[in-house]
Amino acid sequence: MAWRRAWVLGALLVGSALAAASARTVAIGGVVQSAGVASRMNGAAELLAVWTLPRLGVSVRNDASDLRLQLPGRELRWRPGTGWQALGFAPLGTPLNALPAPQILNGSLHVALDALRVLGVRVIADTPTLLDFAAPTAQGDTLPPSADLAPVAGTPAVPPRATVPAPAPSPAPTPAPVTPTPTPVTPTAPTGPALTVVRVSRTLYRTVEVQRVVLELSGPAAHTVTREQNGLSITLPGVSAGSSSQTLPSGDTLSVTAGAQGARVTLGTGGGRSEIFTLDDPHRVVIDTTTYTDTRVPPPVNPDALPAGITYRQTGRLHLLSFDPQKFQPRVVTAPQGKLTDVAQLVKSVGGVAGVNGGYFDPGSALPVDFVAVGGLMTAGSLEKRGTLAFTSQGDALFGYPRPRYFLQGAFGQVMVNAVRASPNPGLLTAFVGDGRTSVGADTLTTLYVQPGATSVQRAFTGVVTPPTGVLAFTFDPARYPQLPRAAGQPLTVSLNYQAHDQPWETAVDALSAGPMMVQAGKVVIDPRREDFNTLEGVWRPTRQVAFGLLSGQPTIAYFEHGTPEAFAAALAGAGFRDAVRLDSGSSATAYLSGGYLNLGGYLNTVWSRPVANAIVFVPRDSAKDSVARK
Repeated sequence: MAWRRAWVLGALLVGSALAAASARTVAIGGVVQSAGVASRMNGAAELLAVWTLPRLGVSVRNDASDLRLQLPGRELRWRPGTGWQALGFAPLGTPLNALPAPQILNGSLHVALDALRVLGVRVIADTPTLLDFAAPTAQGDTLPPSADLAPVAGTPAVPPRATVPAPAPSPAPTPAPVTPTPTPVTPTAPTGPALTVVRVSRTLYRTVEVQRVVLELSGPAAHTVTREQNGLSITLPGVSAGSSSQTLPSGDTLSVTAGAQGARVTLGTGGGRSEIFTLDDPHRVVIDTTTYTDTRVPPPVNPDALPAGITYRQTGRLHLLSFDPQKFQPRVVTAPQGKLTDVAQLVKSVGGVAGVNGGYFDPGSALPVDFVAVGGLMTAGSLEKRGTLAFTSQGDALFGYPRPRYFLQGAFGQVMVNAVRASPNPGLLTAFVGDGRTSVGADTLTTLYVQPGATSVQRAFTGVVTPPTGVLAFTFDPARYPQLPRAAGQPLTVSLNYQAHDQPWETAVDALSAGPMMVQAGKVVIDPRREDFNTLEGVWRPTRQVAFGLLSGQPTIAYFEHGTPEAFAAALAGAGFRDAVRLDSGSSATAYLSGGYLNLGGYLNTVWSRPVANAIVFVPRDSAKDSVARK
C-alpha cells in the first residue's frame, strides 16, 4: 500500500526521497531543530515542510490544492493551474513566476526556501550546513480555506469522527489536507432519491492517511456494503445517479455506476481500513478510510481519540501526556534479565495503556547500569548518586537521591550486601532476584534462598543453582563471611534500606534511577556535578529527550523534540512541572500510547527508538485488587 500511494503522489509533484541527502540543519533563533525539520533538496530547489513553518511565525493552510502562507499583512497563495499569488504586498527579489511549485516529499507538502524569503521570513545565518531563522514573536496558526473556496453559508458540515482529525494540535504536526472540488453527479433513472454530490477530503498525520468520501443524497435511501479484497462497494437500491470514475488524491479509485435498479459506488482502497456510517439533513453515506502508509516512521498519537483520563498537550518542542491519577497508576516494568524489549511490548505485557522508556542500560549485556526495584525487590544495584523516581503501592511518585542497599540481619548483627547481580564474586556478598532461568553461585561459594518477608533461610546450596522466580538469592564465600548462616531454617531477615530521608522511601514499591533531576518544587535543579554526569559525553548532547514528572497533580510523560538537558529542564519548569526527572534519552527515547489510528498505537517520538531494559508503564487502576497485590 505504501509504494502504491507513493507512486500516486508523484502525480502531485512528489519529489524523490533521495533528495534528503543534501538536507541542511535548521535552527530557529540559534536553537538547532530536530532532523525532521531540516531542509530538503529536489533538483536546484531547497525546500521546507509546510508543517514546520508555524515555528517560524508563518500561519499556514497545508493544502496542496489551496496552499496559504501568511505573515502579518502579507500572504503568498498557491493553487494548481494558477500558480503563486501575493496578497497585501509587492514581492521583491525572486519573481513569483520563477518560484518552484510546492512539492510532496515523503507524504508532506514542501515549499521552496525562496518562497519564504519572498514572504519576508528572515534568515539570520545561511551556511553550507545550517539555516538559522530569526525567532518569531509568536508561532504561526492554521488558516481556513481561501475565501473563494470556503463553503456556502448555511451548508451543513459533516461532523468529525474519532478517525477524522479535527483542528486540535497533533503530536507530529504533518497534516496535509487535500479537498478536491465536490463532484456533481447527474442523476439517471430510476426516479427515486438521487446521488447528487460526491465529496472527498484527505489528511496526512505523519504517515497515517485519513480519507473521507461523502455520498450526498437528495433523500433517505437504504444501502448495503460489500467488502472486497482491495476495497468495498456500496449498493444504493432505487437511487438515481450519473456514471463517473476518478482517481482520488490518495491514489484510491472511486467509481459510480448507474443502473435500472439503482446506483453502485465502488471504492478501491488498496488495503486501507474503512468505516461506513450515515448522516441526516442532508442524507449522506460517509466512508472513512485510514491507511498506515510508511512503517519506517512511528504512527502518531490521535489527539481526537484519547482514552478517558488522558490529556495530550504541546508547547513548542515539548509534548505532554498527562494521566488522571484516579484512573491510572504508574509502575516500573522490566524486560527479562539480559534482554531488551520495545516499550510498546512492555506496556502490553502488563495490560497498560501507555509507557515511556526508563533508566540507562548497557547495550552489550542488556543490563541496567543503575538502580531498579520492582514489587519491593531491588533487581539492579544503585550507583548511589543519580536522580531517582519511585512509586508507592497507591501510585504516588517520589523524587530524590537515595542510596539503596540490601542488608542481612540475624543474631550475628547486620551485613550490607555489596552488589546485585547474577555473576558470582568470591570477594563480595551478592544478591539476585530469581527469574527461574538465570543461574548464580559457584563450586566454592554458598547461596542462600530467602523468600521476601521471611525470617529464616529457605534453602542453602553449594555450587551453581537457578533461583525460582521472585526468590532472593545471596551468594558468598563462607570463609569471608563466616557469620552468615549456611543451612535452611536458620534465622535471617532481609531489608532494602534506601539510606535517605528526602522522601518516605520506605513506602516505595517500584523505583529506578536515571537522571539528572530536572525540576523539584517547581524550580530547575539540574546539576551534572552532583550526579556525576560528564557533560562532554554523549549522554549530555542535544538530542530528543524524555522525562517523568508531576504536572498539576497528574503524573505526566514529557517528550522534548530536540535540545540540551538544560533546555529541557527550562521547558519543564516553564510548563508548570512541580517535579521531574530525566530518563534515558537519545536513541532510547520513546513515549507510547495504545489505541490510535488503526489501533496501531501512537508515539510522540517521530523516529523509531531501540528496545530498552525497562519502562514506566501506566496501568488502569483495579481498585483494591491491584493495591493489595503490589504491597
